Amino acid sequence: MMKFTKHNFFFLVGGIITYVVDIGVDFWVASKYFCQEQYSWSILILCFRGLSSLVTQIFSYEWFKNDWEGSDTGKLKWIFLVHLFHCGIFIRYWFALKYGCQAAFKLKSSGGASETDLSTFVTKQAIDAVTDINMLRVFKAFLETTPQLFVQIYILWQHDKTYCYQYAAIFMSLCGISLSMVDYQISLRKSLPDKGELRVPSKFMYLFYKLFTITAWVLSTSLITLQSVRISVILLVFLWICGFTWTLKQRTTFCESKKMEYLYRTVIGIILIFTFFNIKERRTKVYISIYYATHTVVTSGVLFGHMFWKHSIIKEIHFKIVSILTVLLLVLGIIFLVVYYRHFHPTTYYRPQACLDEVDGVAGQGDRVKTGRFQNFLMP
Repeated sequence: MMKFTKHNFFFLVGGIITYVVDIGVDFWVASKYFCQEQYSWSILILCFRGLSSLVTQIFSYEWFKNDWEGSDTGKLKWIFLVHLFHCGIFIRYWFALKYGCQAAFKLKSSGGASETDLSTFVTKQAIDAVTDINMLRVFKAFLETTPQLFVQIYILWQHDKTYCYQYAAIFMSLCGISLSMVDYQISLRKSLPDKGELRVPSKFMYLFYKLFTITAWVLSTSLITLQSVRISVILLVFLWICGFTWTLKQRTTFCESKKMEYLYRTVIGIILIFTFFNIKERRTKVYISIYYATHTVVTSGVLFGHMFWKHSIIKEIHFKIVSILTVLLLVLGIIFLVVYYRHFHPTTYYRPQACLDEVDGVAGQGDRVKTGRFQNFLMP
């Protein structure tokens, strides 16, 4: 049975505050670089911000249009105008707060059948709204936060004088990316009633697995960037092509239009550069093994190649620290990955019950599509 608790509501409020603060920080950092006459860094940060905002607005509006198909066109025009000014996420937060407040504080399912149905409907609306928001946060994390993270590390290693707040900013960015993956995984499983929810130990295992593997990969690719920006760009583009090609092979059906589906596959290709993201509901043992085996080989090649590359701007002592940290984090990340799947994955403790009102055939599948867009895949 789906639940939306007071705990979930307060986390939602915290998410709004974090989102607003993040916008302010981005513009503050960009203005700081601009005042220091480092115009290229300022423009880069604003470009990443603008790109991620544009993509999330497109997806958000398209989801509104699909969900409100056949409803008042006047509302859709108003929604389009809000998204045009890049404020669509606030509309989604408003709906999530509206339904979340009702589900967490007002409605009870202990009354008659009509009250129970109303409570179930409102709870599902709240969970689906939060799931959409968290999906958009994942897009933002890899379209904006991750590229900005590369810029931060590059600037940090280029200058002899560093500050504690720079390391803190990098650490917070990595934690933010990993937490966005965890939050999405939690809300996704809540929105799919036939999937078990993550328990507290499972959440921490999943968080550490993502945090350590993503950090190790970011550090190793940052070393390539320090040696040659061109080689780094070529590698990242090649990895994106591989990820995009894989999504084409999977024949994903996340979006209703072909144009949106290709945009979705493009974004997933970017996410796959940095972490594994399953886009089909299937066993992922083989795929995830190949993915992290490839990352291990590339990371090892980067570290060994860097040892014999003479024109590095990073000091030898710093390189040794980064190398040890990269290897350690990668090993720990894979250990947490294995432990999570063997002992903490919901399939190890959750046994789904048969759905009594399930409808077979094409009509039944069409009804299910109306209940949510996330039934087409499940992230591990």
